[in-house]
Amino acid sequence: MRLKNYRDDLLKRLRDPKYAAEYLAQVLAEDDNEAFLIALKDVVEATGGVGELAGRVGLKRPSLYKILSKRGNPTLETLQEILKPLGLRVSVALDKAA
Repeated sequence: MRLKNYRDDLLKRLRDPKYAAEYLAQVLAEDDNEAFLIALKDVVEATGGVGELAGRVGLKRPSLYKILSKRGNPTLETLQEILKPLGLRVSVALDKAA
């Protein structure tokens, strides 16, 4: 039951674009593409779900599920198309560790 409450709370927080952007940025900083796609799927779920987003970006629902799966490998263009209706975009920052 506790995990469900955490999940519900996370999805509620991810409806805020600022929170969603920070959430995705933190996961992306871990250099784990699989984790990033899972996090992106969380944001998509929180903001209406895969079916709704698929319609907004002009993709078929199964295609978007595949893109957001653990084995997904979206192109930069596809990633931009997914992020735009969520009020998010791709950006580049200086790597402090480099």
